[in-house]
Amino acid sequence: MPEEIDKVGNVSQSRYEQIVAELRDVVEQQTRGQFTIGDRALEIEPVRPRGGIADAEWTVRESLIRLAEDIGLTFSTVKNTRWTASRWPKERRQAGVSFTVHRILGKIEDEEERFTAIKTPPAGKKRWTPDEAKRWVGWQVDNPETPQEKVTAIHHLARDEEVAATVTTDFLKRPQVAAKVSPENKVRAVEEFTRDESVAASAATNLLRRPDVAFKAMSDDTARFQVNHAQNERSRQAREHCEDTSPVAPAVRHIDRTVEFLDLVTACHSFVAAAGRTVPGLRDRQLSDDERTIVHENVARVRATLDWIETAVDTGKVDMDDELARMLKGE
Repeated sequence: MPEEIDKVGNVSQSRYEQIVAELRDVVEQQTRGQFTIGDRALEIEPVRPRGGIADAEWTVRESLIRLAEDIGLTFSTVKNTRWTASRWPKERRQAGVSFTVHRILGKIEDEEERFTAIKTPPAGKKRWTPDEAKRWVGWQVDNPETPQEKVTAIHHLARDEEVAATVTTDFLKRPQVAAKVSPENKVRAVEEFTRDESVAASAATNLLRRPDVAFKAMSDDTARFQVNHAQNERSRQAREHCEDTSPVAPAVRHIDRTVEFLDLVTACHSFVAAAGRTVPGLRDRQLSDDERTIVHENVARVRATLDWIETAVDTGKVDMDDELARMLKGE
């Protein structure tokens, strides 16, 4: 009765153990057979030291291709069995360990380490498996277990750009995944995704519709300057378009000049009035060095702005030099 309850796949536990014992014998026979192929290939073409003659290497390839064709195997199979046999002298081959594991552990360069490793399965394991051997030599495993192994497997599967894009999109749709991404990496991802100007414009528009985001963005001097500059540029382009296409452009142009004049006078009046209210409050007050530095920097910006206004009023030229632009941006 327990056999019907404790099953592996479609067979009972006891039957499964019988199958395993049977197949281990089969694997052992296959291992001996593969080593035999490798030994005979070595007999035909022994492994030569590195740096040998180029012609000799070509002869090795021709010999192994002929052998592979005569016994009905591929060249790569014969080549791999020959190499594996060269790494494991007969007295060092371990009974009960598959040829696959011998081949993987054959990558261990140091002979003593190699010969010791195959006799010592990893801690907690009764026998070597291909995945355990791959972990030992630092290869990617077929059945990843640790987080790092799973990450490596994902990277391997996502080497194709279309696959990577699809996987990234699916992952970012999962809030619990996005929540674990660091702020720095999120910023980097947004910058990467918004290299396209139309995407960047759409994203910026949507983000600035959020009051909290807009408030924080406008606390940055450069961002605020760029927004103001963009607004002015957009107004200029709209005005030029109107002047070029509208039949009432001359009348509008006169109104525009009047409005600009009023705006400029109002701005100057507001500044003077604000200064008149604020400066008297400094009576008998000593500012710190840092405070005085900040005030002097802002006064310099105001003075440069006033010079700019005077130039624009006298000449009609509103272009600013690089130094003034940097100063107005607070750089």
